[in-house]
Amino acid sequence: MAENITGAELVARSLKSLGVDTIFGLTGYPITAVAEAAIDVGIRFLGFRNEQAASYAATAYGYLTGKPGCLLVVGGPGVIHALAGVINSSGNCFPLLMLAGSSETQLLTKGSFQELDAISLLTPHVKTAVRWTNKDDAINPIALAYRQAWYGRSGAGYVDLPADLLRSKVDVKHQPTRLTIPPPPAPFPDTDKVSRVAQVLKNAKAPLVLIGKGCAYARAETILRHLIDSTQLPFLPSPMGKGVVPDSHPCNVSSARSSALRNADVILVLAARLNWIFHFGEPPKFSPTARLIQIDIDANVIGQNRGDAELGVVADVNKFTQCLLSELKDWQYPSTTPYWHLLQQEKAANESKQAQLEKITTLPLKIEAAFNRIRTTLNALSPPPLGEIVYIAEGARTMDTSRTSFFQEHPRLRLDAGTHGTMGVGMGYAIAAWEAYNGPNAGGGSGRKKVVCIVGDSAFGFSGMEVETMARFGMDVLIFVMNNGGVYHGHANSKEEWQAQHEATKRGDGINGLRSWSLGYETRYDLLAEAVGGKGYFVRTPEELIKATEEGFRADVPVIVNVSMESGRGSVAVFGFETPPTKSKDTKL
Repeated sequence: MAENITGAELVARSLKSLGVDTIFGLTGYPITAVAEAAIDVGIRFLGFRNEQAASYAATAYGYLTGKPGCLLVVGGPGVIHALAGVINSSGNCFPLLMLAGSSETQLLTKGSFQELDAISLLTPHVKTAVRWTNKDDAINPIALAYRQAWYGRSGAGYVDLPADLLRSKVDVKHQPTRLTIPPPPAPFPDTDKVSRVAQVLKNAKAPLVLIGKGCAYARAETILRHLIDSTQLPFLPSPMGKGVVPDSHPCNVSSARSSALRNADVILVLAARLNWIFHFGEPPKFSPTARLIQIDIDANVIGQNRGDAELGVVADVNKFTQCLLSELKDWQYPSTTPYWHLLQQEKAANESKQAQLEKITTLPLKIEAAFNRIRTTLNALSPPPLGEIVYIAEGARTMDTSRTSFFQEHPRLRLDAGTHGTMGVGMGYAIAAWEAYNGPNAGGGSGRKKVVCIVGDSAFGFSGMEVETMARFGMDVLIFVMNNGGVYHGHANSKEEWQAQHEATKRGDGINGLRSWSLGYETRYDLLAEAVGGKGYFVRTPEELIKATEEGFRADVPVIVNVSMESGRGSVAVFGFETPPTKSKDTKL
């Protein structure tokens, strides 16, 4: 007698056969049955409070583990909410397998419950979008989307799961056997081009290496550290490329970023795109005569914006660097050049300015001073060379300042808003990092890590309820909410000042009321942690911040340290990616 299973069980077993060990999502009709079946076959299901946060978590998990993160949501509004993660996956090249329920096949176009043509909606934003149509075969469409998401330029793959197929009965003989998809093939570089690139670097007077987050994703840290050590080339990491080569390396010129970019004549761009993060490679941030040589796994990137299409190389960054090292054997960039001397001067001057800002002890706390107390305390508890802390940074000013305040000695220990500059990723990323490094399916070898999430008060508002998700799964995440009462900056430096603005707003007095960027003054975000079984600290002084950091680091529950800081009132939002307007010839300087 044939043994029957449901379509939902078939989907779960198909995921298991592909090696999926963790699913991020939020249950509901009709995919609850898939989540339950997944748990029954040994897959860990992390249920979130919002599909958006779950989608962000799945993408970050894919980046950290090197395989597609799996997302499961309901159809209709669930897909709409999860679209944020799909765009995040595409923009950041993070591998994502997304599955969503959909209307019964026979009810399509009739206005069924949460009906949505998700295939048409998602197709422009994913690498492949397929609808499961054969009730006896779930493995092939899922495997196709999984492989497409993973191979080449990573991105998202989508599978539509009709409700009637999930409920259908399937003979157990149709359940999948173990299906192994090997790691993506690593393209080998054109050796003639590598030789030409090496010669261009040798002839350069002011060379620079840009290290993108693709180098971290490719696990290229060993070979790239060898490259920088042996050649002494100055390098500059992208925000999430930090730690591929240690920030403490003497060739790191992050502290002289503007001078390094503006004065370089040859720039080797390793697994990084010339998008807004690197100012498109264009003047005035870059020299108009600089030669930008791109190394990327995606041929479509080569020659983009100001990239040198003639010398660009399509290759795995590990294999390219290995070949380049052979060509640069026994060659070093001399430390006596004017370019290197300029960079050392700029580094010293900028680091001195940063140190002076961090010493300021006036109240309310300045963000640089607050970060100084957090960093020095955490470094004492866990020195950076140990690589025991993962930093998540989110929020415009919070994220930008943290990049220069916190140092990475190892790769994949910093996550931020990324290519899309997405707000709302912080809590989801923190959960993904905890799961990747500490969860029951953690790969091992790198040891347990403390996840430290540093977010602005505006950023925290996007997904703050995910602290309950952390508490539910026993995740000891340490969260700092940098509370200045505003989006980028606030508008009041005292409760009385804010109250007067609040009263003016109620009267309809827009001029004297709260501004478009205003948030609540000293909102007690810390109480949310206590409400879900964690710990909360509200701090105003350096001493309180140090104590809360020490206790929060040692806690075994989620912790929110709510840091009341200066509003930044009167400051102008300045973004590093903006190009200043060109002055006319008649402008007097």
